[in-house]
Amino acid sequence: MPSVGELVVGTVNKIFEYGAYLKLDEYNDIEAYLPWSEVSSKWVKDISEVLKEGQKVVVKVIRVDRRKGHIDVSLKRVSDVEQRSKMVEFKREQRAEKMLEVIAQKLGRSLEDAYREVGWKLEDAYGEIFKGFEEVAVRGEDALRGLGIPDEWIPAVVEEVRKHIKPKRVSVRGVATVTSTAPDGVDKVKEVLTKPLNEALNVDEASVKIYTLGAPRYAIEVVAQDYKTAEKVLNNLIDSMAKTAKKLGVNFTFQREKP
Repeated sequence: MPSVGELVVGTVNKIFEYGAYLKLDEYNDIEAYLPWSEVSSKWVKDISEVLKEGQKVVVKVIRVDRRKGHIDVSLKRVSDVEQRSKMVEFKREQRAEKMLEVIAQKLGRSLEDAYREVGWKLEDAYGEIFKGFEEVAVRGEDALRGLGIPDEWIPAVVEEVRKHIKPKRVSVRGVATVTSTAPDGVDKVKEVLTKPLNEALNVDEASVKIYTLGAPRYAIEVVAQDYKTAEKVLNNLIDSMAKTAKKLGVNFTFQREKP
């Protein structure tokens, strides 16, 4: 049974004049009662103005009688932010369970086995099963090693996860202005832009693009798995370009674009 104060997802099952009954999706469809007074902070003439049978809502548990198996919940005590956040969390949990179920079927095992051997170990390591799957999508088997997951599960997990989860990518960008009045200025500008780039391209976690916006302005974009990595690569690249420009007597400035 849920605890008082917990946010839970419920499916509206029956609506009456003075309240509604919900089935709590995360607790094997155990029934909870939503009193009329807890439906909305605004006055409503009819509960059906707010709720429809089959609707999924996020509610807060306000009373639990474990002896009688009775649960009261509130809709009006849940903010819009809490509604959205909890629903996203719930949908991620559903996706994770579906993938665990498919993985278990491929190995001829049960869903309970999948949770015990894989799911709960990912949750312990990453705080959430789906977050663990996102790490698998990026790092492959490395994200599973050392967690106590049996070897027989690892290839199946990686295969299934990479079918459904594409690694997230972020980008940071700016514009460099590079000029030279020297006779061989074109070659020097090219060296400022390409020599440091060759070093940046050796970074496995990121990719770098440089393209002209019309000389002497050049866009520089770094794409990586997270902002921390992208920022680090971009900063190192710009520092290296600035040093190369100074060495060659080339004028170099860089203006970072806001996200």
